[in-house]
Amino acid sequence: MPAVSPFAATLASIPTAEASVVVNGITTQYWEYGPATAPLQLVMIHGFRGDHHGLEPIVAELGPEVHVIIPDLPGFGSSQALPSPADINAYAAWLTGFLSVVPGGEQAVVLGHSFGSIVVGAAAASDLVNQRIILINPIAANALTGPRGVMTRLAVLYYKIAAALPEKAGFSLLKNRHIVRIMSNTMAKTHDPNLREWIHEQHDAYFSVFESRDSVLEAFETSVSNDVSQFARRIHQDVLMLVADRDDITALPEQYELAARIPGARMEVVAGVGHLVHYEAPDFAAKHIREFLGIGRSS
Repeated sequence: MPAVSPFAATLASIPTAEASVVVNGITTQYWEYGPATAPLQLVMIHGFRGDHHGLEPIVAELGPEVHVIIPDLPGFGSSQALPSPADINAYAAWLTGFLSVVPGGEQAVVLGHSFGSIVVGAAAASDLVNQRIILINPIAANALTGPRGVMTRLAVLYYKIAAALPEKAGFSLLKNRHIVRIMSNTMAKTHDPNLREWIHEQHDAYFSVFESRDSVLEAFETSVSNDVSQFARRIHQDVLMLVADRDDITALPEQYELAARIPGARMEVVAGVGHLVHYEAPDFAAKHIREFLGIGRSS
């Protein structure tokens, strides 16, 4: 029996619309939540192999007072992939281009989760005109170095093998439900059986929706060869970091180091949660986002 989404009823009450724009020659699909007349706007950028669905629990917790826009990253969900080489500069240019063409985009607060935090950080350090950014579970240190380096290199090999295999076999390897479930079980920390099963169902449904094996490999290589710390000193925006004390991808001491390197950054920590703050603690995220935006609690 399918798990029940804890956020479905609230999300269903928020007006939602789907649209697309062409950014630097590629089509980006995006979703709008809440009335466009809302005084504050938030643009959210999801992580690697996700799509807009993953950040919807935060939308539900924020309520209707905030107009939220969530694009599918290039190559994932319904968005067209970036042309090769899709390095971090290409993703940053895509983000600044996207914000320049969606209504109100350049005045919005920009949020990035996981790989999305690297994209937002790179853009913030270069051409991003937006004055406030939020980083959820930011990638604070290079994944190819340190204690997780060996596992990261094995993951790179996995994606390279999937790209090199014949098409059917390569897609089967990338979309293997057992591998997806191992990843999901590793990242989920909640002991709530319904929430845990719903998280697994979300990963089963959306983790394997991408344009091509090559685009996934390039995106993964970009995600593990870059991190927010390399851009930290050039980030001039007001920054809110929302981190978890059980994040398996970036340890808490590395998050404190990143916060110290970004001038004026404010950091909030949620206990007992890992890399899936957007699934396991969207109420925590929404509370601090609303405070950062300067608005009261949603009724």
